Amino acid sequence: MSENSTPTNFIRQIVNADRASGKRDGKVHTRFPPEPNGYLHLGHAKSICLNFGIARDFAGTCNLRFDDTNPSREDIEFVEAIREDVHWLGFEWAEQRHASDYFEVFYRCALKLIAEGKAFVCDLSADEVRAYRGTLTEPGRNSPFRDRSVAENLDLFQRMRAGEFADGTRTLRAKIDMAAGNINLRDPAIYRIRKQSHQNTGDAWPIYPMYDYAHCISDAIEGITHSLCTLEFEDHRPLYDWCLDQIDLPAHPELAESVVAAGLRYAPSRPQQIEFARGNLDFTVMSKRKLLALVQDGLVDGWDDPRMPTLTGSRRRGFPPGAIRTFWERAGVSKQNSVIEYGVLENCVRDELDASAPRRMGVVNPLRLVLTNLADDHAETLDFPNHPKDETFGRRSVRFSSQVWIERDDFLEEPVKGFHRLVPGGEVRLRGIGIIRCNEVVKSETGEVVELRCTLDEQTRSGSPGADRKVKGTIHWVDARSAIGAEVRLYDRLFNVADPDDDSDGKTYRDHLNPDSRRVVRAWLEADLAEAAAESTWQFERLGYFVADRHDHSTAQPVFNRVVTLRDTWARAAGK
Repeated sequence: MSENSTPTNFIRQIVNADRASGKRDGKVHTRFPPEPNGYLHLGHAKSICLNFGIARDFAGTCNLRFDDTNPSREDIEFVEAIREDVHWLGFEWAEQRHASDYFEVFYRCALKLIAEGKAFVCDLSADEVRAYRGTLTEPGRNSPFRDRSVAENLDLFQRMRAGEFADGTRTLRAKIDMAAGNINLRDPAIYRIRKQSHQNTGDAWPIYPMYDYAHCISDAIEGITHSLCTLEFEDHRPLYDWCLDQIDLPAHPELAESVVAAGLRYAPSRPQQIEFARGNLDFTVMSKRKLLALVQDGLVDGWDDPRMPTLTGSRRRGFPPGAIRTFWERAGVSKQNSVIEYGVLENCVRDELDASAPRRMGVVNPLRLVLTNLADDHAETLDFPNHPKDETFGRRSVRFSSQVWIERDDFLEEPVKGFHRLVPGGEVRLRGIGIIRCNEVVKSETGEVVELRCTLDEQTRSGSPGADRKVKGTIHWVDARSAIGAEVRLYDRLFNVADPDDDSDGKTYRDHLNPDSRRVVRAWLEADLAEAAAESTWQFERLGYFVADRHDHSTAQPVFNRVVTLRDTWARAAGK
């Protein structure tokens, strides 16, 4: 993107202005800093697209940095999953870093704050700290340990570092202002004791920095120019700036030495935090705590359940990464919180798959249909296009015999007004074949329709004199003798209300789980779909878009997941 391009959002305006003024020599360096305590979800994709997109469009760089300062909730499984998700979404990082790479830097910065009288060791318990903090309308009270001498604070903090004290007995707090209108500035904790093994550093550290403290220093160390955060961090920005002002990393060689010791090539700088509204979608929840509960309580089939709003779940569902990028591009970036309709995302998926997915025929609710005026051993091969709108997809051979499978929903024994498919004595066009008439309905002993006996009007076949004869309905089919059986998972939205988090009626998000969000059927598909590659996506004509499951699909046991229906059934149900 050139400097003269019209900005599409307020963040791009800021970056354009900074580059125009020569601020930071015109450099653009962003970062995506997830905490590895769960799998990424669709809301995170907005931040990924924004941070990596800004870096790409302004010829800058973007780091992937793991905010691993809370070892009790973090796991290497999540680290690997986050890496895979970012890469799948289509982005590459300039550097992969971890906040834990800078633990020594954070520690030295804390020593500097203590030495300058700007931090103190506090013995108040967590409950006592809350009681001393005050409220939005009442100022807080100073901790009775706030006036400890610099020497005592240094001694206590170094003993904390040595592991001398038990968890929760002491914290290191910044000394700012207990009467500040912004509660985040009321002497916030910047270190706590937590004797827990860390995935990267093992048992080397019995103390860990708090996020607000570690995040801004990490940004400064890495030379981040624009630190893009979601809106809930707006009230934390004064603390972000306070820490940077007091530590002043670029101006202190002794701190810079620890940066070099961490194996970094960056020149420390002063980053700017900018907040934007997070990405919210209706008909879903994106709280990590709630998503974890869904997994742990067996309400879904894991983090990659195709109904989950996780990126790994979206991938297994068959959502193309390009559709997710397009969705967040269309949603835009602002400072106004809003909820976007899930149907908008589904439409982005439909738009992309309509252009990219080859067509095949499949039947998910099968009913046998026999053409009685064809020989029992009748067999022929037909020529069908792989994509009706794009000749470059080529063509395929489709086998046809006297017995086919059709959708049970394409037959109605007792006709109703507006139903233009097959009825007793009625006619319909069999896709690519010709017009058939239903002459006989065969039922089981229980009264279930198990077979239709029909005749094919040979004069309506392609190239015949009656090929142009009109009937109102056309239905698809699959050759019963060559079709493959497959497991087809019909996925839908996980929740059946737009706001599952709304508990005003006494219900929780669990009460709104959609019982029809997953239905497994035995389907019949065109034979060549057995050879479909895992994660390949197809349109099953008249049914929707389907993907070969990335884990379970095989030639011996084909498994396909429904990505989306061809049309938005939820909007129709809501009368939109």
